[in-house]
Amino acid sequence: MGAGQNRNSNTLVVPQANAALDQLKYEVAQELGIAIPQDGYMGNMATRDAGAIGGNITRRLVQIAEQSLAGQFK
Repeated sequence: MGAGQNRNSNTLVVPQANAALDQLKYEVAQELGIAIPQDGYMGNMATRDAGAIGGNITRRLVQIAEQSLAGQFK
């Protein structure tokens, strides 16, 4: 697999969101001061760092969904 390709078996409900989710991963990591390896392989990252990135991505996705829902019911 080339650099930046996912090595997991997670299937996205909306495959078109893949690029946006990948970008979000890098943004969150940068905000937290966590370096993502250049080759894209995250298997050697500390569990704490990976969890922090995932937790913050989830928090951000929930925020986006809440704002979207709030906009629908105005």
